[in-house]
Amino acid sequence: MSAGTAGAASTAARPEKLVVVGAGSWGTTFAKVLADSARERGVPAPEIVVWARRPEIAESITRDHRNEDYLPEIELPRCLTATTDLAAAVTGAGLVVLAIPAQEVRGHLPAIRAHLDPAAVVLSLVKGLERGTDARMSELCAEELDLPAARFAVVSGPNLALEIARGEPTATVVASTDADAAEWIATRTAGPYFRPYTNTDVTGVEICGVVKNVIALAVGICDGLGFGDNSKASVITRGLAETTRLAESLGGQAGTLAGLAGLGDLVATCASPLSRNRTAGRYLGQGLSVAEATARLKQTAEGMKSVSAVVDLSRRHGVEMPISEAMNAVIAGTLDVDTLSGLLLSRDLKSEGRT
Repeated sequence: MSAGTAGAASTAARPEKLVVVGAGSWGTTFAKVLADSARERGVPAPEIVVWARRPEIAESITRDHRNEDYLPEIELPRCLTATTDLAAAVTGAGLVVLAIPAQEVRGHLPAIRAHLDPAAVVLSLVKGLERGTDARMSELCAEELDLPAARFAVVSGPNLALEIARGEPTATVVASTDADAAEWIATRTAGPYFRPYTNTDVTGVEICGVVKNVIALAVGICDGLGFGDNSKASVITRGLAETTRLAESLGGQAGTLAGLAGLGDLVATCASPLSRNRTAGRYLGQGLSVAEATARLKQTAEGMKSVSAVVDLSRRHGVEMPISEAMNAVIAGTLDVDTLSGLLLSRDLKSEGRT
């Protein structure tokens, strides 16, 4: 039975092996969440495999139970192993977690499809859109994996990786059109410091995860320019309005925007010094070029990579997004950050209620 014809399989038929494709900070942390959840539930540790691009990272996770490049000083559960062999990692897995940059996802999906179990659920941690197609990860997986919506889920929320890896408490959202699939994932991630909630608004959760990174860039630029909290709070609030307009135009639900995947993730990403996107924006505000900011980060800031797709998507749907438009111009090099202040809030005067 192929991945595309299997449909939604019962949870009883789903293998217990869990795979995380991506050994960056969030992918490694999520693997730790899966292991710690099993321990908290008092069940035998499942097979948890992390796919890493770099052999030295895979070796360190398996041998030393460390990923010092991305999670310094965090000891990883001993049940985690890692490999650079994507086919071996995915084979026999009941859950395949995507934790790689958005622009790399399509290139990895053919190999995943070739070895995907007919009952497996694909879970996206990716908070970006594909440039050129403006595709969300749910759309990419449906297209490239021939995956029914009931076997796709997305996790989003205030998920700063290092805080979670340290065991600091957080709540998150697991969204799938199939409530049973979402609950199956929630059960395998719930633990002493990680509290998942479920919903069915995949579109809303995905759009929240994408646009909040763009807004965090703007907040970081404000920081780099020396603006105070009034400016940053204004950008965050109007950024939420932008996100809401786009999400609702695509079928997302207003309640999602007010919840953990919307407001919760936006606040965390815009406020925390651990946020890559806010940090990237701060570098830009301090005068670094996009290339210089990217080099200093050493990890992908999805806001910089996905902003052009966000703007393209908003234009196609007739959605006004002035902050995202300004960020796109900055990243494209057509707008200097020193002239940004007048554009971040540049809309015609109107009632706040008219979002």
